[in-house]
Amino acid sequence: MRTLAISHQRDAGPGVFAEAIAAAGHDVDLWHIAETDQPPADPFGYGAVMTFGGSMHADHTDRHPWLLPEKRLLARLLEAGVPLLGVCLGSQLLAEAGGGGTRRALRPEIGWHPVELTGSGRADPVIGPLAPGFEAFQWHSYECLPPPGAEVLARSSVCVQAYRLDGPAWGIQFHAEVSAADAAFWIDDYRADEDAVRIGVDPALLGPETVGRGPAWNELGRALCGRFLAAAEAYSPVSGVR
Repeated sequence: MRTLAISHQRDAGPGVFAEAIAAAGHDVDLWHIAETDQPPADPFGYGAVMTFGGSMHADHTDRHPWLLPEKRLLARLLEAGVPLLGVCLGSQLLAEAGGGGTRRALRPEIGWHPVELTGSGRADPVIGPLAPGFEAFQWHSYECLPPPGAEVLARSSVCVQAYRLDGPAWGIQFHAEVSAADAAFWIDDYRADEDAVRIGVDPALLGPETVGRGPAWNELGRALCGRFLAAAEAYSPVSGVR
């Protein structure tokens, strides 16, 4: 199975998900959508499509005009039944594409925060094995508002952390994909995020904590991606919608 990974910036790509894709015997094509509007191949020809995070927000279409065509593409992929997985910003774009929305969260979640599964989440093939809950690495100031009919799979004290749309499509707010190198870069570069500065992120604390938690977190991420790939393989996409 071929997978398309949509990356919004060079330090926020598929991370350990790329390792899980390779371990499952699949291929992945990386599309740096902010750098080129031409995907590696027809997005509707992939067995699954993933879209990842970024320092921009879903409503920054004036500064990042490629956000609008990506939202339109995700809406068409949903309609066509191509299996989708959105992470952080990607989950917010996917929520909008499905008829939901995004907004600034009550407060940023940056660092390690508890997440609890809902009843629907416990029964979900991708999220369910994480029950009853877990500590997640997060870096976001906005939240997604899943559309009517979406199944909310997990929550934190701030916002929805995972949901599922018909398609099948999943959105996760937490960074299950992040590699050790990318996490270290975000923490070292935290001053580039005004919200991280405002809430007092301390790299001297967050850095070592993330190094210590990293191996187990990366294993969780690879396993989550593997379950998504298995769900995508088992699903026969609807044909004909472009």
